[in-house]
Amino acid sequence: MAGLALMTVLLTVACQLAMPWLMHLFAPGYESYPEKFKLAIILTQITMPYLPCMAIYAHLSGVLNSHGRFIVSGIAPALLNITTLVLVLPQTDPVRAAYWASGSVILAGLFQVGLLWWGVSKSGSHVRWVWPTLNPEIRGLIGKAVPGAFSAGAFQVNIFISGILASQVAGARTWLSVAERLYQLPVGMVGVAIGVALLPRLSRAVHTSDHADAASAMDEAIVFAMALTLPAAAAMLAMPHFMIDGLYTRDRFQAVDALRTAAVLFQYGWGAPAFVLMQIINRSFYAHQDTKTPMRVALIQVAVNVGLGLLLFRLIGAAGIAAATSASSWLSVVQMVLILKKRGHYRVSPKAAVRLARILAASVLLGVLLALLSHWLRVHPHHVHFGPVHWKELALGVTAVAAFPLYGLLLFASGGVTPTELKGALRKRR
Repeated sequence: MAGLALMTVLLTVACQLAMPWLMHLFAPGYESYPEKFKLAIILTQITMPYLPCMAIYAHLSGVLNSHGRFIVSGIAPALLNITTLVLVLPQTDPVRAAYWASGSVILAGLFQVGLLWWGVSKSGSHVRWVWPTLNPEIRGLIGKAVPGAFSAGAFQVNIFISGILASQVAGARTWLSVAERLYQLPVGMVGVAIGVALLPRLSRAVHTSDHADAASAMDEAIVFAMALTLPAAAAMLAMPHFMIDGLYTRDRFQAVDALRTAAVLFQYGWGAPAFVLMQIINRSFYAHQDTKTPMRVALIQVAVNVGLGLLLFRLIGAAGIAAATSASSWLSVVQMVLILKKRGHYRVSPKAAVRLARILAASVLLGVLLALLSHWLRVHPHHVHFGPVHWKELALGVTAVAAFPLYGLLLFASGGVTPTELKGALRKRR
């Protein structure tokens, strides 16, 4: 923890000092708008101290995960949302609100570290500050962490590259950002959560040479992850404009912005299962203490994303950026699956394959029903409203509420997941 804190503090200071030059790389499209460019520099400098807070928070989360405790680290991200809402909602001036939002990030980081520190203390681990030393154990950890960090950060690298391309078109960064908020829901709530819970069990199975339990853990993780992700992907593919229009179209977010964002969300929709699968499959490599293979796969992914993104961006605009990200992610999933199969570490069992096919069938049927329902609800005039709630917002809420039990019925009827299996997965294991 001391080493992480020192490195990230030094990196934060260096980035803050170099931010006027770094912003030319981050958002070259902003150079034509001096006030916008200057504001982007200042706000990024303000938020940079969140980096050491995030590093310490991630480290303490790992300590809790090793004890099989996930609730505290799962709650902590909500502190960022809560802090931002509390500080930003009272603001009326957009620039002032941006400053408060940036400041709220740092405050939330301190809250997150404090919460995780308390959780670690309650778990029985006594973490304390020491002066960082580069002993053999730390050097070995860095040797494994550097390639692991790059492979884990490939997804963020792709987002970074997407941002560079999007900055060339007015409004494109907003379209990408809004779409990312929706597809990252299953990635964060399903992929990251299941991946974090999977790694300790998978590591124990690998270290005790219990290959059957390792395979069972992977099968179970993939099946349940897809049971939660595929319906989300179906919704993004079946009614992207219905979702974006209901959630965002108002004030300065115009109808044309909703159409452009919906096109981006559609392209992210078919990539969402791959985004989640990457979070799970790479855990098998980490359990075998192999961080270099995921890094090599990530390098290929980034290269494909850059090349394909440049091509598709010229052809179909911002939606091409999302399509390139989805395609490169599926390529990475296929590569990792083939490597694991070749090494004999994991292959999807026939039983799991059948269940995945049934989950896919239930999700496809859900998508068809959502497309029909959203189309039927969309014919009503948008000027109808019930108090502060407009019809399009109410229609989206009705669709979401109806989709939840509908998918449950389809899932259980298809046999992809049974109620008994669901109860067993939710039951806490010692």
